[in-house]
Amino acid sequence: MGTVLCGGTIVNADSVTVEDLRISGESIAAIGKNLVKPGDQQIDVSGCFLFPGGIDPHTHFDLDVGSTTTADDFASGSLAAILGGTTTVLDYATQSRGGSLADALATWHAKAAGKSYVDFGFHLALCDCTPQALAELAAVAERDGVVSVKLYMAYKDVMQVGDADLLRVMQICRDQGMLVCLHCENGELIADLVLDAKAAGRLEPAQHAVTRPEVVEAEAVARAVAIAELSGCPIYIVHVSSARALSLIRQAQRQGLPVAAETCPQYLLLDASRYDTKDFSAAKYVMSPPLRDKRNQDPLWQGLQDGAIVCVGSDHCSFNFVGQKEIGKNDFSRIPNGIPGVENRFGLLYSFGVATGKISLSQFVACISTGPAKQFGLYPRKGVLAVGSDADIVVWDPGQSCLITAAAQAQRVDYNAYEGIEQQGRVREVFLRGLHAVQAGRIAAGPTGCYLARKKRQQREDAVCTNSR
Repeated sequence: MGTVLCGGTIVNADSVTVEDLRISGESIAAIGKNLVKPGDQQIDVSGCFLFPGGIDPHTHFDLDVGSTTTADDFASGSLAAILGGTTTVLDYATQSRGGSLADALATWHAKAAGKSYVDFGFHLALCDCTPQALAELAAVAERDGVVSVKLYMAYKDVMQVGDADLLRVMQICRDQGMLVCLHCENGELIADLVLDAKAAGRLEPAQHAVTRPEVVEAEAVARAVAIAELSGCPIYIVHVSSARALSLIRQAQRQGLPVAAETCPQYLLLDASRYDTKDFSAAKYVMSPPLRDKRNQDPLWQGLQDGAIVCVGSDHCSFNFVGQKEIGKNDFSRIPNGIPGVENRFGLLYSFGVATGKISLSQFVACISTGPAKQFGLYPRKGVLAVGSDADIVVWDPGQSCLITAAAQAQRVDYNAYEGIEQQGRVREVFLRGLHAVQAGRIAAGPTGCYLARKKRQQREDAVCTNSR
């Protein structure tokens, strides 16, 4: 017995068609007309869009940052994700100082096991490139299906990795068919700017942005591209926030270098005026990179239109305003960095991208699902509505709208960065590997998400859906 979604508009990154879709087991069994078989359930989705389930390539659930731990763990974060239209997340299994990569992965598997409402995979986040850790890298992709590694060029004395280690990791990842993800900010310069601000008694939240200007992002992007060129390793630059950084990425792409980019809704929609407050509320928007001047937004949207930016991630890293952000009440450098957003990423991109005409339906699917699937070794199992692909499907009703509020969210945090914004369209149904997980906008199934072992570059077969598990 299967399920047939009847009369919807099926949207992929390369096509928009009005057809029926039949689900059988965990997969899409057929797309076309007259698909109903005896015993099938039929669901009328006329007037709705059928999108591939969203893939958020950038979340931080249950992350210990030293002074506190993120407000959302895998249970609350993944519940928020699926209610918002995201069916897969890639989180960061973060190495501890002196720790092994195997221990990091084991820790993150324990955090997620039995709790996730969405399918999940891990990037490795390296902060200590010991000989042991570098030796482990070669085995990780084969043993665990982890094919992406994140390195931080910021957070001096905590997460920052030096240029020589960047090169070593890139050389290993080049040989292993892995992708290097980079947080591009110059940590050395930021550390000095922070010291200067504190010495002058400038301790308010707005100083976070002042001490992380656009130039420190641009410098790090230029350096990352140079090291990638030297190593021959593909790189993926996370949370691009400024036109200046994007212009350097475009230049690298024109030269034929394998440089991909991601941005986030906050950089497309919010701006540095959020820091212009007389009270501590600006701390809600302390993130790295910080919000930029509004003039950066149109170039970032243009990057989504022409493919210079291939993914939109939420960079969901939630901390309560009361009790967590307040750790830095008297010192901006102690404010935990990050904002919530996994629940709103999908709807915001539709509302301010598709509904305003900035991006097409297919461009929306490309950056919200297909792009991440292709970048991180999940395509064509994920990221496309095609026969044989996982039945991860979002039924989106464009005729509905809702107001984004903290009171109505599933994210377990006491504010919403997009409070009061009206979302155009909303999730009606969500299927996760064929399971009808969200019905009429409400969760209808428990946490059944599974771990996704991913493919190295040379193992990917983008043209044919084998759905190899």
